[in-house]
Amino acid sequence: WTGVPMTRLMESEMTKLLHLEDMLHQRVIGQDDAVVAVSNAIRRSRAGLSDPNRPIGSFMFLGPTGVGKTELARALAEFLFDDERAMVRIDMGEYMEKHSVSRLIGAPPGYVGYDEGGQLTESVRRRPYSVVLLDEIEKAHPDVFNVLLQVLDDGRLTDGQGRTVDFTNTVLIMTSNLPGDPREFFKPEFVNRVDDMIRFRALTEDDLRHIVEIQLEHLRKRLADRRITLEVTDDAMSLLAEAGFDPAFGARPLKRVIQREIGDQAAVMILEGKAPEGSTLRVDADREDPDQRTLRLEVGDFTES
Repeated sequence: WTGVPMTRLMESEMTKLLHLEDMLHQRVIGQDDAVVAVSNAIRRSRAGLSDPNRPIGSFMFLGPTGVGKTELARALAEFLFDDERAMVRIDMGEYMEKHSVSRLIGAPPGYVGYDEGGQLTESVRRRPYSVVLLDEIEKAHPDVFNVLLQVLDDGRLTDGQGRTVDFTNTVLIMTSNLPGDPREFFKPEFVNRVDDMIRFRALTEDDLRHIVEIQLEHLRKRLADRRITLEVTDDAMSLLAEAGFDPAFGARPLKRVIQREIGDQAAVMILEGKAPEGSTLRVDADREDPDQRTLRLEVGDFTES
């Protein structure tokens, strides 16, 4: 990824880099500051303007659950490495104890787990081109931050078996749900080595409708493989956006709501032969419900309605 002269960059790749924001915005809704900051860091690295001995970029994503922090990491993995599975996700809540550092980089010779390698070092050793997502970083033991400082400073780590693992082709993303200024919680030497601290904002009603549309598009494509069309009315969109948002989990429940309210019913209709090839499924608020708070899935020709 790094060290390739700009003259050697294919024109198509240069165009992709210049339009990185557009691609990320297709998946991450309502987080303009985050998308722009990450895009600028990637372009700096690709143009050879960032330190080649450090990770491509290092970020701390701050904000409530379910607003797009993990989705941006996945979208970045897909853009950089053509596969969103090129993302290593580690739950830092599992590294709250002092001894847990050895699970991150591997136990030294003679200790239990020596042969297994560390969760962080082994993941990057096997997939050196990846996005490393460290979830809820504030839960990690202070000794874990000493390990991360090595990555941020030198772009490499030595694992328990003495092997050097290269992090210079990774993007390091740390997430935190902490409110307020992170500088009041994290040590200055750590904060100062992170390229950018980005605050994700709470989602608006418009953001939620946009996310509903993105999730519905996935279902539409799967139905299109069976030559079935899906129509969703504005009333149904509003109900889905409302049902799919949870103050504690943000937009995370949305995918499950769409699966439960539309996908499950559509599957039954297909298996019962009620939704053959060429048919149209329409989702609307149930007019028979006096409050119109439930959804109704129908099959038919709705071109005249």
